[in-house]
Amino acid sequence: MNVRIQTVHFDADGKLVDYVNKKMSKLDTFHDRIIKVDVLLKLDNVVHTTKDKIAEIRVHVPKHHFFVKCSSKSFEESFDSAFESLVNQVKKKKEKQLA
Repeated sequence: MNVRIQTVHFDADGKLVDYVNKKMSKLDTFHDRIIKVDVLLKLDNVVHTTKDKIAEIRVHVPKHHFFVKCSSKSFEESFDSAFESLVNQVKKKKEKQLA
């Protein structure tokens, strides 16, 4: 599984990158044919004082793509809710294939 992390309007520190990589490694337990994963972390409303942190995750598997997007006040929180939503999508798709 190839994980690519991209940041927009900021530079991610090593701690955040490690956090994302650690979480994404758990994705293999839900689907065994993941080709690649794109994680996009970006700041929204950069001109204003309030900055929302957005996490987008796109997972590529043969013949299907999963996409989730969440935003909150911290990247970890945004990523966690996006990851949770992604896991639910993958599980539903896997159940449909087995049924």
